[in-house]
Amino acid sequence: MSGPQPGDSHPSDSQPGDSHPSEVDPGDLTAVAAQLGRPPRGVVAVAHRCPCGNPTVVTTAPRLADGTPFPTLYYLTCRRLTVGASRQEADGVMRSMTERLRRDPELAQAQRGAHHRYLAERNRIEDLGTTVSAGGMPDRVKCLHVLAAHALACGDGVNPLGDEVVAAIGQWWRSGPCVLSGRPD
Repeated sequence: MSGPQPGDSHPSDSQPGDSHPSEVDPGDLTAVAAQLGRPPRGVVAVAHRCPCGNPTVVTTAPRLADGTPFPTLYYLTCRRLTVGASRQEADGVMRSMTERLRRDPELAQAQRGAHHRYLAERNRIEDLGTTVSAGGMPDRVKCLHVLAAHALACGDGVNPLGDEVVAAIGQWWRSGPCVLSGRPD
């Protein structure tokens, strides 16, 4: 993937005049760095936590400190969640979900609602002046990671396809934290 990568900004990288200062706990940033295998950048908040207490989804700035647009507002950080979403993508779930959006007007309407909420949430941080959200919303499914992150960050029912992805992953936390003391398990 080219361009900014998930979690590509780090609040401690902030320079004077940055438009997105972060108040994220340094311990959370250490956990996210361990999850991603590199320092995160652009993190403005932890949007969801695993039952173990580690971050699972971070909110990222719509635009990095250098002005580069960031591709997603909510980003999965837990390796178990990202692997689960990747497996579903490999199994063709995106294609079947896109077909369902075309055939099911209620699902399509719910996904349009998720798209509009996503835009509103991003615009609260910074209005990029675009109606493009992420993950292919609202009319197609392009990234299950984005849909799952949005569902986890905003709760049940906000992103119905994201809820499906999370449900299919199951209880990712059952085997314990994905990172301990800053090191992946």
